[in-house]
Amino acid sequence: MKPSRALSVVLVGASILATAGFVGFSDGFAPDAELWEEWQAHDPNSSAQVETDAWAELLARHLHTDAEGVARFAYGDVAEEDRQTLDALLADWAAIPIKQYARAEQLPYWINLYNALTVALILEHYPVDSIQDISFGLFGGSPWDAERITVEGRALTLNDIEHRILRPIWRDARLHYALNCASVGCPNLRAAPWRSEDMEAALDEAARLYVNHPRGFHTDAEGRAVVSKIYAWFIEDFGGDEAGVLAHLRAYAEGETAARLETLDSLDESVYSWALNAHPAPSQP
Repeated sequence: MKPSRALSVVLVGASILATAGFVGFSDGFAPDAELWEEWQAHDPNSSAQVETDAWAELLARHLHTDAEGVARFAYGDVAEEDRQTLDALLADWAAIPIKQYARAEQLPYWINLYNALTVALILEHYPVDSIQDISFGLFGGSPWDAERITVEGRALTLNDIEHRILRPIWRDARLHYALNCASVGCPNLRAAPWRSEDMEAALDEAARLYVNHPRGFHTDAEGRAVVSKIYAWFIEDFGGDEAGVLAHLRAYAEGETAARLETLDSLDESVYSWALNAHPAPSQP
């Protein structure tokens, strides 16, 4: 979920926070959802499932949730054996003829692939303070635009998976809660693989967790209504305007968050932390 042009960035302690007013902040900051027609192919009669056990084991070993409810990955603790396991997993997933699978099984496949590729990307460059510090090529190309894997003969970038496959095919705003860009401001990397059998419930749960966390929505010390910049970058996915964003937030809000949202007819600011979602080494406090 990478904006398509540079944002104004301010440093707050160890966090990297992109900030600006909400109004008028949507245009031009996110790639369009432009379908690559070839990925429409699927077999509604297929019962094949994608194996995710290795990914589940890696998550169980290295993903931790901190006291603030932020899921953090212990990149620094990943042993060579686990790196090889991740490489083998990605190779196995790349070899799957996913166009021959049912649409319901394709959805978790692409989400898990995106998230695993992002973890692999960070591991290749670790230690880094932010995924934004990673660049490719002579002119410093974005990590989201670097070709990371070949599926069905097509080389794909992270942006391809998100904006040419997932968003245009499924047209579901909850996808933004499933994809993880290795940043604190992002919705949590899920502690279990995404699976077709509980996809709807899992997407709803991911939406609730983020909307009701300060990263999704909060009121600041000045009383301003502050939301994640995800809602500004992808405002078209959340109804197309602030009213649509508010309606989406209210659909998943609970308790005090729900009560506060009922009083609003506009949003004041959007924020996002690009700080890496790394778990500290055991020797660190």
